[in-house]
Amino acid sequence: MPELPEVETTLRGIAPHINGQTVASAAVRQPKLRFPVTPGLAEVLGGQTVQGCTRRAKYLLVHFPAGLLLVHLGMSGSLRIFTAGDARIAGPGKHDHLDITFANGTVLRYHDPRRFGMVLWFTGAAEHHPLLAALGPEPLSGAFDAAYLYGKLRTQKRAVKTALMDNAVVVGVGNIYANESLFKAGISPKRPACTISRKECAKLVDAIRTVLQRAIAAGGSTLHDFVDSDGKSGYFQQEYTVYGRHNQPCLQCGSLILKETLGQRGTFYCGNCQK
Repeated sequence: MPELPEVETTLRGIAPHINGQTVASAAVRQPKLRFPVTPGLAEVLGGQTVQGCTRRAKYLLVHFPAGLLLVHLGMSGSLRIFTAGDARIAGPGKHDHLDITFANGTVLRYHDPRRFGMVLWFTGAAEHHPLLAALGPEPLSGAFDAAYLYGKLRTQKRAVKTALMDNAVVVGVGNIYANESLFKAGISPKRPACTISRKECAKLVDAIRTVLQRAIAAGGSTLHDFVDSDGKSGYFQQEYTVYGRHNQPCLQCGSLILKETLGQRGTFYCGNCQK
């Protein structure tokens, strides 16, 4: 599933092409996604101008004067940009479920083989949408600091990795980046969240920010069929220190990387470096 760096990479790829552009037409080929595409979406978007593009957690928000388009990439979705004259515009494939065509000829295409994503229209403020209202802070924002994290974890007995992956605690720290951040901070993913000290929370916040920023700079990870807005894969998987490295030597101490299941997700760590 695309995680925060992949979604941020997508945002940065599409925004320069559609900001300030006016929708000429839209075509919904397959409305049956995780949630049905909002009925009448093509008519709603016609003639509206994009005021800006933002991200909240793993959701992409395209802002228009009359409301916003909320997009989630699901398990295998992607948004791709085709500029005027690109031959691929005329040949949408089986899994190309939505096209938004702008007056300058640019096409924004939603592609989703598993159809587990969503494309929804909302006329209220973004923070009032039911899918966004209860989300925790962004991990790269000032609201996510050691004091905040310590306050959230100090009463929780569940494993710290499970807590980090809870969007009510902090958004966008999915499985890959939780594994990598805990390794960088030297904290075992199995430790009860309530045992993490203030000092360790400071290290963990720094580790999460560093790992996510590096992943964004690398264009995210190659997650099955994830590609960015240009159809290119990310490269952060080449920098993994623990994720997917079961029984391989730790890059710091040489001990074998261990794997367990926490919260039904594969968890990779070094039993020597992470305490």
